[in-house]
Amino acid sequence: MPRLPRSAGITAAALALGLLATAPAAGDEPALSAPRVVAHFDLAKGETPENIALEPDGSADLTFSTARQVVNVTREGRERLLATLPAVPDASTPVVGRAVVLGIARAENGTLYVTYATGTRATGIWRIPARGGKPRQIAQLPANGFPNGLALDERRGVLYVADSVLGTVWRVPRAGGKPTAWAQGAALEPRNARPAAKVGANGLRLHRDAVWVSNTNAGTLLRIPVGEDGSACAIQTRATGLYALDDFGFVDRHRDTALVALTGGNEVALVRPDGTHQVVLDRQDGLSNPTAVTVRGRTAYVTSAAYFTQKDPNLLLAHVSRRTRG
Repeated sequence: MPRLPRSAGITAAALALGLLATAPAAGDEPALSAPRVVAHFDLAKGETPENIALEPDGSADLTFSTARQVVNVTREGRERLLATLPAVPDASTPVVGRAVVLGIARAENGTLYVTYATGTRATGIWRIPARGGKPRQIAQLPANGFPNGLALDERRGVLYVADSVLGTVWRVPRAGGKPTAWAQGAALEPRNARPAAKVGANGLRLHRDAVWVSNTNAGTLLRIPVGEDGSACAIQTRATGLYALDDFGFVDRHRDTALVALTGGNEVALVRPDGTHQVVLDRQDGLSNPTAVTVRGRTAYVTSAAYFTQKDPNLLLAHVSRRTRG
């Protein structure tokens, strides 16, 4: 089993925000090379990149969690502010205590959706017009929850949200409105009894007719098939032993091979369809508490929020190629 470094000073609040024996698999699998940091951000300004949505031109729309901002960053590192979520003076967000912008999803028409956790009625899903503009809340989620990872199913016209505190996957109409508790269960719940360390369901992606969710406390990657009627099928555990797992992305649309951000260990790991995993990027490549990964074509995008290291929040790009495993 590959040894995953542990940071004695990791705090529960940071885990919430970012937060197997490895056997060879036959055939081709992805390999990462030429990692390079294309943009460095300012921690003092709250520029802690939490999640990623990609634009058609290859630029990345990022949520800056503690700055309450959404920014566009080109592959060359140029930044443009798209929106700022409204300040919430009386924020009492579970786990972190402040208002934070977390998950992000992009529609084909350019509209952006983000999750906003505030501990107030402002908690929920907010919509940002294409090319930026004034954000508007379209769905309210429980103030005592922590809406985190977000994905849009354009075919069904719904949004899915992972709630890190309530151990729930919410389903909300794309146009907004009343949320439905789509999936619940022990596999999605936090595993730590201390209130300040409750971080269960965290990252969320749609992939191959299923909603995939990471559980940070449990270190698990979960798959929830979507039934023909849109309901949630039984939760499946697809990988374990992923310490301080945050968000993740799939390498291609045809296989269940994922790249996952292990925020506490400053690592990105490749998780194979059989659940085995291998570290492919680490601190020496420029990672500083990575929070999210997404892949398009031959490029992997990784955000580092520096929640624990307090050094160099950034956006890193790496080349994705194929190698043969015997």
